[in-house]
Amino acid sequence: MAERDVSSSSSSLKVVSRKSLILFFTMISVLFIMSWFFVLRSTGRPHFIDHNLLPNSKLFSTFDGSKSQMQTQNVESSFGNRAILVDSKEVEESSEKEKPEKSDVGKCSRNDKVVLKVFMYDLPSEFHFGLLGWKASGNSVWPDIRTVIPGYPGGLNLQHSIEFWLTLDLLASEITQASKAGTAIRVRNSSEADIIFVPFFSSLSYNQYSKPNPQEKKKTRNKILQENLVKYLTEQEEWKRSGGKDHLILAHHPNSMLDARMKLWPATFILSDFGRYPSNIANVEKDVIAPYKHIISSYVNDDSTFDSRPTLLYFQGAIYRKDGGYVRQELYYLLKEEKDVHFSFGSVQKDGIKKATEGMRSSKFCLNIAGDTPSSNRLFDAIASHCVPVIISDEIELPYEDVLDYSEFCIFVTTRDAIKGNYLINFIRSIGKDEWTRMRNKLKEVKHFFEFQFPSKEGDAVQMIWQAVARKVPAMKLKLNRSRRFYRSPPSTEKGLKSIPVPSNFW
Repeated sequence: MAERDVSSSSSSLKVVSRKSLILFFTMISVLFIMSWFFVLRSTGRPHFIDHNLLPNSKLFSTFDGSKSQMQTQNVESSFGNRAILVDSKEVEESSEKEKPEKSDVGKCSRNDKVVLKVFMYDLPSEFHFGLLGWKASGNSVWPDIRTVIPGYPGGLNLQHSIEFWLTLDLLASEITQASKAGTAIRVRNSSEADIIFVPFFSSLSYNQYSKPNPQEKKKTRNKILQENLVKYLTEQEEWKRSGGKDHLILAHHPNSMLDARMKLWPATFILSDFGRYPSNIANVEKDVIAPYKHIISSYVNDDSTFDSRPTLLYFQGAIYRKDGGYVRQELYYLLKEEKDVHFSFGSVQKDGIKKATEGMRSSKFCLNIAGDTPSSNRLFDAIASHCVPVIISDEIELPYEDVLDYSEFCIFVTTRDAIKGNYLINFIRSIGKDEWTRMRNKLKEVKHFFEFQFPSKEGDAVQMIWQAVARKVPAMKLKLNRSRRFYRSPPSTEKGLKSIPVPSNFW
């Protein structure tokens, strides 16, 4: 009897033990699942949204003209070289929705909030806004852009005005309530900066002060300013520290820095093309190509179609040019008799801009032919007019081409092919309505990359230029660091050998 009781008790204990284990493992499993649920909920997988080609994470803001509303945005890396920018409100809602949308190609991510930290020299106003007639007051060399922004000359001066827009963007980055897209911010400590910005309005200086006046016996004001700039920069500790390799200089007009460029070449130049620069002074690996500011206004509410644009091919401008521009003359004689081609001389004088606007907006294709230099503002006027560009310029370099595929909205024809009999006109006629419509629609998608404005907005020309500069910074830092390898090397102890100093302009 006792043995039966013991056996029964043992069996009961086994059942209890088994139930306890099952309960224990069940509780552990539930806790494990709940912990993962709370982890996922706290991190909040963000809802994907589209943004324009952006190389890194940044801080954005919106501005409605009367108030500024800051919207901090984060970045989550995607596969390859993409990044997805998201609004902070969408992050909170993402755990419930989790409905991904497509992302843009050409992005990469960084963990900090700003793409580019820029140290800007407080150059005397004679180098920048003083050229616009603005007078400095007190100790500040900058206008208070919260109350006044000096006007910039119109006409063809505007096409090379990028120095004006980039400087305004940096000044705005210091104003808390100002609207700013935030690709670049100004920092006051040069050791914290990714790049050193030289705010010399070189294109304006060339356009306004390169011709001598009666008071200037030998040197023009433009030449004097370039000499003074070289003297100023080479005396700065920032320049001495790097030999200028981490400096950014604007020389968008092809003739704007011809006197100073030989002494400032270690810096990164922002140029329109390399037509006036030898390759050892400026090249696509070191420097940045920026768009012209288009003179023709953007075509808003464009409902035109392939059939509603009667002109097949449009060109209006200087026909007889030197250097690579000889092709203009040859094409003129090849195309002038074609009934649906407009090819004539034109300028900005009188109503030239109005005629060009009307002509481009009523044309399917617009010729962009090399002139005295490989590039011209005509390409960006065509983009603003949704007129598919036909580029005939073998040496042209294009803005942000490392992230933007121009073949999606431009036609490229080599000079050799373009001047072969009827090759060009037959090629253009072979492009049908569907292909043209696809390219025109792509023009509408990308045209904001070429818009200069203040305040600057996400994905406009100002932000795209800063991003192009940011993509140069890693290679710039690599070269700078490599050049410093032997700065502190001790004298050689080997007989007959001496240490060789590294020159200050070593690249």
